[in-house]
Amino acid sequence: MNGGRVGRIFRGGPGRLPGAHPVDVAERLERTDRLDGLTRSLTVLVKRVLRPGPIKNALHGVPTGHPAHPPLTDLPVGAWVSAAVLDLLPGTEKASQVLIAAGLAGAVPTALTGLADWSVLHQEQQRVGLVHALGTATASTLYAASLVARSQGRTSAGKALGFAGLGALLAGGYLGGHLAFRQAAGANHAESVTHLVPLGWHDLCAAADLPDGWPVHRRLGYISLFVLRTGDEIHVLADRCAHLGGPLHQGRVVQRADELCVVCPWHDSTFRVDDGSVVYGPATAPQPAFATRVREDGIVQVRPLG
Repeated sequence: MNGGRVGRIFRGGPGRLPGAHPVDVAERLERTDRLDGLTRSLTVLVKRVLRPGPIKNALHGVPTGHPAHPPLTDLPVGAWVSAAVLDLLPGTEKASQVLIAAGLAGAVPTALTGLADWSVLHQEQQRVGLVHALGTATASTLYAASLVARSQGRTSAGKALGFAGLGALLAGGYLGGHLAFRQAAGANHAESVTHLVPLGWHDLCAAADLPDGWPVHRRLGYISLFVLRTGDEIHVLADRCAHLGGPLHQGRVVQRADELCVVCPWHDSTFRVDDGSVVYGPATAPQPAFATRVREDGIVQVRPLG
């Protein structure tokens, strides 16, 4: 009994009541299934509308090599926090209105990119992400109402609605931080092979053991690799998908724009097998790739590219 009690006190930290910390609320959201029906319906709808292509890639951030949603949040958050500061000062009503309008304009692309990323997350991440989206949507609604009230000359009501919107924004933003930093949504999940694999060539396997045209899993020490032999060519990538760590060797090998590619079995991120570059998101980071050669005795050797 005492050991369990001490464990709970240590986990919470001095003065922390069980369940009272915001992170406890976020962790409970990860486990609750009350909104799973809505989550499934929205996921199906988004995936039906958002097909692989340039628009989907842009929403995920493939062209820039980083998720597009996080930096876009800076515009509405910065504008609305600035408006709240100005609301505490006299003679700043017009400036506050401009900032609120700018934040509402910035909220549109922010929401679209967030929805695209959310639709290809794991279930626990989607649960937190949905409540995060509801919080930020509430903030947007309150700021829109604030802007209307201010334009009608009801400045006090507009300020009150603005501060209420700020509260919803901060709550939603906290969950966004939990999603990004505790649940690692948007992080690069591929193993950093340049740090884990020493320089030089390393023996991998016998070329004769590799089936032609069919991806297999091999290990280089404790690093998981995707290996594909096509005739005399051998392609090797890190096996854990950069998006959320899916096993690439279980994916489909396809032709995309005359390039041989592998499609992750979890969320359909598509990579060129020769260099690991991203063809279609949701992954934004390239898959670590290896140079290959075959020794005279038929042993495949690999070394990290780059």
